[in-house]
Amino acid sequence: MIDPKNERLQVSVGVCVYNERKNIALLLYSLLAQKTNTVDIREIIIVSSGSTDGTDAIISDFIKKHNGIKLIIQEKREGKASAINLFFKHASQDILVLVNGDTILREDSIERLVLPFHDPGVGMTGGHPIPVNDRSSFTGFTVHLLWDLHHLISLKNPKIGELTALRNIVQIPYDTAVDEAWMEAIIKKKGFTTRYAPDAIFYNKGPETVSDFLKQRRRIFAGHLHIKRKTGYKLSTMNSSDILILTLKSLRSDRKVIIYTFGAILLELLGRALGIYDYVCGKNPFIWETIKTTKEFKNESNACSALHEG
Repeated sequence: MIDPKNERLQVSVGVCVYNERKNIALLLYSLLAQKTNTVDIREIIIVSSGSTDGTDAIISDFIKKHNGIKLIIQEKREGKASAINLFFKHASQDILVLVNGDTILREDSIERLVLPFHDPGVGMTGGHPIPVNDRSSFTGFTVHLLWDLHHLISLKNPKIGELTALRNIVQIPYDTAVDEAWMEAIIKKKGFTTRYAPDAIFYNKGPETVSDFLKQRRRIFAGHLHIKRKTGYKLSTMNSSDILILTLKSLRSDRKVIIYTFGAILLELLGRALGIYDYVCGKNPFIWETIKTTKEFKNESNACSALHEG
């Protein structure tokens, strides 16, 4: 255990990627730009699983210029859970930070994410994602609404994903499509608490099309059902009635907002219904189809403003 009075928090950062050529440089720049007061980033380990688009070459260029970055190459895709377990195996520190390959961090994201580990009872923390999607479009509105609701839920009962820190005591099943949810279940079973870090802000990009949104929500809900069956653990965001109540409370007297909100509700319900169908049929997409519209910030100015904001 760490004595918060005498020791800094030492962390290993892991990034699991597959064909992230369009975003990996921005992510690495944001990791290298982290400003920390009580946290030391000892290493950045990138696991690249079967990338074919030049991602590995970009990472190799960073390794030549910056100490502390390591690249582990999986010759073929074996699922994100497999890549995460590989990171766990090679990480040298007791606190691990997992960063999705299609995100950009603020300069204090890691510090604020890891600070709760001064409490030895904390086993896992999650950051606060903010999408860069355009709210004026229907899918952009739906993505923002979903993450806004997750934020409100997490303030009471943490829902952890996208940017995660946890103690180095976990291995997860290789055949899960929802890795963070499995980690959350295992951490709690070991007697630790989870903590939401709302000021550990980072940026991601949600789906831009209805079909991509449904693919993502379908896969995630099916994965949550698999966890519930195998462990009995139910995530905070699986309670449809709580989400519906929060959604209706967020309504404003604006015709467009009302139409988009009810459209978003129907879209989420359809995604969950499709997830239930996949679960009943025994489908477990732990090696899932890439959602291409989530893999690139729209333009350089958007990405740069996200990188330097805050």
